[in-house]
Amino acid sequence: MSQAEIDALTTEFFGSFDNRDGKGADVARLRGLMLPGGVIVVTAPEYHAYTVEEFIGPREELLAPGGRVTGFHEWEVSARTEIHGGVASRVGEYAKAGVMEGKPFEGGGMKTIQFVRTPDGWRISAFAWHDRP
Repeated sequence: MSQAEIDALTTEFFGSFDNRDGKGADVARLRGLMLPGGVIVVTAPEYHAYTVEEFIGPREELLAPGGRVTGFHEWEVSARTEIHGGVASRVGEYAKAGVMEGKPFEGGGMKTIQFVRTPDGWRISAFAWHDRP
């Protein structure tokens, strides 16, 4: 059961950034998917560490209807998950596509997501990613 729950949580995580069909992305949904003290890190093109709240605000603006990025979505290409009791780790390749300031783009990279089982179910405690150049 845990693998299916983690797969569903991961799908919902990636879906929170989707703003295709003119809708705004539901990045605020991360508040329910992550622990309140969760950590978010990007390592490339530039290193930056965020709290959940620091991460959500700029992405809501970026992915809002009429924002700089439209038609955006990202998805897992491949992933491996290890579950040990109430902790799990997932490493996977992802792809993304959208339109930034009127110009179509595609990209991808690697993400690692750390999960913990709480009394309310599995939650993300941290995630980090590295975009390919």
